[in-house]
Amino acid sequence: MGSQEPHKQSGLRGFFRRLTAGQAELEADELQQDLDRHGATPIVSCGMRRRSCVTGTLRTVTLRPRGGAPALEAELYDGSDVIDLIWLGRRKIAGIEPGRLVLAEGLVSVQDGRKVMFNPRYELRPAGGA
Repeated sequence: MGSQEPHKQSGLRGFFRRLTAGQAELEADELQQDLDRHGATPIVSCGMRRRSCVTGTLRTVTLRPRGGAPALEAELYDGSDVIDLIWLGRRKIAGIEPGRLVLAEGLVSVQDGRKVMFNPRYELRPAGGA
């Protein structure tokens, strides 16, 4: 019975935490759970110059020219950190919009202190993480 007691407490703690947690914290927890389901690496753990698979929600999508050519930039958040997904030579990609769940794979680099993935392979995920 003693081994069940800590489990009960953590269950109650978890219940009360969910009641008092803010929406952003709950979203971060949900995104963290999606990492395992999709076999993705937490963005915070992605190493520079390493190929990684990440998943999360697009926070922003911006058209920002680079070297005179168009570039579509999207900030992906997985509950642990953010990474910028950049598609060079693209003005728009169907389905790449704020709030969309995305699975992306590519080489991680750092530019201006931020993690970046250029021209990643991507998969649009349905809402609800299915």
